[in-house]
Amino acid sequence: MYDLTLTFDNGPDPNVTPRVLDILAARGIKTTFFVIGEKLADPARRALAERAHGEGHWIGNHTFTHSIPLGEQPARDTAENEIGRTQDAIGNLAHPNRWFRPFGGGGNLDTRLLKPSVVGYLTRNRHSCVLWNSIPRDWADPDGWTERALDQCSRQPWTLMVLHDLPTGAMAHLERFLDRAEAAGARFRQDFPPSCVSIRNGEIALPINDFVSSIEESV
Repeated sequence: MYDLTLTFDNGPDPNVTPRVLDILAARGIKTTFFVIGEKLADPARRALAERAHGEGHWIGNHTFTHSIPLGEQPARDTAENEIGRTQDAIGNLAHPNRWFRPFGGGGNLDTRLLKPSVVGYLTRNRHSCVLWNSIPRDWADPDGWTERALDQCSRQPWTLMVLHDLPTGAMAHLERFLDRAEAAGARFRQDFPPSCVSIRNGEIALPINDFVSSIEESV
């Protein structure tokens, strides 16, 4: 038996997210969708975020452009441009804990994720920073990710997995993965392992130095 929290990054996508929501609804699984802020300007994508929220999923912030990891951006207004604008776009769909997930350019947990001014912004605005402990790389291996995901789940008591509701073809295997995970003893849950929430409601909950770059020191 193990616990499994699913999250979906980089959407919503009109060609993928509806099917993902259908699959989750059929199984009664609640997840979090970490959305790209600029995508919510499209009414169809905004409607998908609204549907997900209405069906009990949490909506999280995954930056506005998902272009350059925040720890590699020297500008002082990075946090407002990437986090603030996305939170405004999420609006009334936001969870009270103001979930935010940085990105590391391939799922890396290193100093690409954050920088001091971003940490300051997150704490001042009472965000919660959600990391992960499972990256099956569904975007890079759309047909083979499920084996990697099942192996990662089997190695730890509580997995926080990053998947992507993007048109790569990977989500064609979501049902099979969920069936196999359940058969292996997965207990699906929506909350996050404490070890993956480095900032909670604006309070630094875990050591974060390994995720914070020094890029601003040279500016």
